[in-house]
Amino acid sequence: MKKWRILVFLLSLMPLAYIVWAAFSDNLGPNPVEALSHETGSWALRFLLITLAITPLRRLTGWRRPVLLRRMLGLFSFFYASLHVLVWLWLDREFAWGSMLADVAKRPYITVGFLSFLILTALALTSNALSMRRLGLYWKRLHQLVYLAALLAVLHFIWLVKADLLEPMIYLGVFGLLMLMRIPGGKAAKPFRVVKKRVTAGI
Repeated sequence: MKKWRILVFLLSLMPLAYIVWAAFSDNLGPNPVEALSHETGSWALRFLLITLAITPLRRLTGWRRPVLLRRMLGLFSFFYASLHVLVWLWLDREFAWGSMLADVAKRPYITVGFLSFLILTALALTSNALSMRRLGLYWKRLHQLVYLAALLAVLHFIWLVKADLLEPMIYLGVFGLLMLMRIPGGKAAKPFRVVKKRVTAGI
């Protein structure tokens, strides 16, 4: 399992390596700040959806190993979300706090995005074993907010995009499917269960 952790850790750093390479080689296009914001935000959302996909994957396939990687993947979602916020704070708004607070209050896509980031921050800070022991039953309730964080992140993307909605709508569809697959006996999961049974039976 240690090798799997190292492999997943290195693979999770590849988007950052690409972003750094693109930045230093002047390959971010005509609007580098916008490109940095898009890349970091997209990867934060991707890692969040991958994290949410682990439990349905375990239920459908019985493969338990990815569950041990869920915390790491969730922290990578927070990591890229932090970079996304940092790009906005530093490169876009240049730490103009008054302007930033006005944006959070007046622009819905920034409001929901910031709320999603606050939730991810709380989840990241309490993702350790010590927090699990201290919070007890409240820990699970707190970490169920990850669903809200994902929904807010998708809404942030949808409201941000002004023209081509294809990419954010794909993320919305993936999120909706993952939520349906979490419902006990959900219809969305039945085709996958049929395939699993056939594979198990050797058909």
